[in-house]
Amino acid sequence: MPIQREYSSPFIYLILVLPFGISGGFIGVTLPFLLVKNGFSVAAAAAVTALAVSSNVLRFLWGPMTDLTLTLHKWYIIGVLFCSFALSLFCFIPLTLSFKAIIMTLAFVSQIAAALVVSPVGGFMAKTVKKERKGMASGCFQAASLGGFGIGGGVGLWLSIHLSYQVAIIVLIFAMLFCSFALYWVPQVKAVSDKKILERMKLIGVDIKELIHSPVSLFSSIIIFTPIGVGAAQCLWSSVAKDWHVSPDLVALITGTMFGIASGIGGLFGGYISDKFGRWMAYFGSGAALAVITLFMGIFSFVQSSYIIGVLAYGFMCGVNCAAYSAIILHAIGHGLAATKFALLSSVGNIPLAYMIAIDGWLHDYAGIKMMLFGETLIGFFFILIFLLIMKHYKIHKMNEITY
Repeated sequence: MPIQREYSSPFIYLILVLPFGISGGFIGVTLPFLLVKNGFSVAAAAAVTALAVSSNVLRFLWGPMTDLTLTLHKWYIIGVLFCSFALSLFCFIPLTLSFKAIIMTLAFVSQIAAALVVSPVGGFMAKTVKKERKGMASGCFQAASLGGFGIGGGVGLWLSIHLSYQVAIIVLIFAMLFCSFALYWVPQVKAVSDKKILERMKLIGVDIKELIHSPVSLFSSIIIFTPIGVGAAQCLWSSVAKDWHVSPDLVALITGTMFGIASGIGGLFGGYISDKFGRWMAYFGSGAALAVITLFMGIFSFVQSSYIIGVLAYGFMCGVNCAAYSAIILHAIGHGLAATKFALLSSVGNIPLAYMIAIDGWLHDYAGIKMMLFGETLIGFFFILIFLLIMKHYKIHKMNEITY
């Protein structure tokens, strides 16, 4: 039974979100490396990851279920179990070109399952975290998501190299299941159970209509379709490491464990910056920093030290940007049917990540690693400039209160 208290600590989300990150880390780091090693091109491996990430666009479908049925605690447990089961299916297939269709299908399904974990977590944060601590909660959310990405990717890759990817998957599954115990410290959030199904569905329509009519929410909904700060290269660093002549063990350490630590710290820092100086400053500032990092990585020599510094700096800024991004969403959704609206906005936010992963992979195979890096830089700066001009014209940054 969860402990009976009114609020939850932002730091509990450092544990609750880990299963989502771990699953994504295996798909975004371990799997691409193993696929390239087994004959896939970088573009083909990127296509697998991009398809898997695109499944998160469907996350909005799970939001209404978590708001209108059962409790958020029960939905979280269902999500972790489904996520673990989906990942376990990889144990039974070879990661070779002849199984490409099956690999793509399982990768897609695994991330649908992972989305079931974060849908109720969005409701927890919106309804049980104090308003003045939502920025920190967002930082913890992203620290766990990106830190879990590093754990799932780094530990999964190291175990796959030295033992087998089947052993790696089993270890990761046990880690995900263990995180469920953190629910004990989160207050119960029940479904809107006093209304009939039709009335519940009407509630969803009303809340989404209000979401669209709010200027800040509408602007937030539009901006998350853009690739500002999405950090698509994090899903390709293991695949393109050979361009910097990096050894497999170093790839596992840097793109996994160290990347997870750097992005986790970045997430906490981003949460602090969002609360202290404003979510928009943190969002656009970190997006610009990511563009600068890929620019410098393309200019400097392609040696191991450049790879290490670049990837870790990229990871840190991914954490900052993701925390600011979540803070913007939490600010936009208000309180009513929070899990539904959080799932809706965060799900469409995966669209730019999916298409940027595919674009990065294509640029690498057809124009080289430098064009991939410069492409991220140019695209990032372009959209930042456009939306800063829009914000200045409509004075979006001054609209700090949600009216519903």
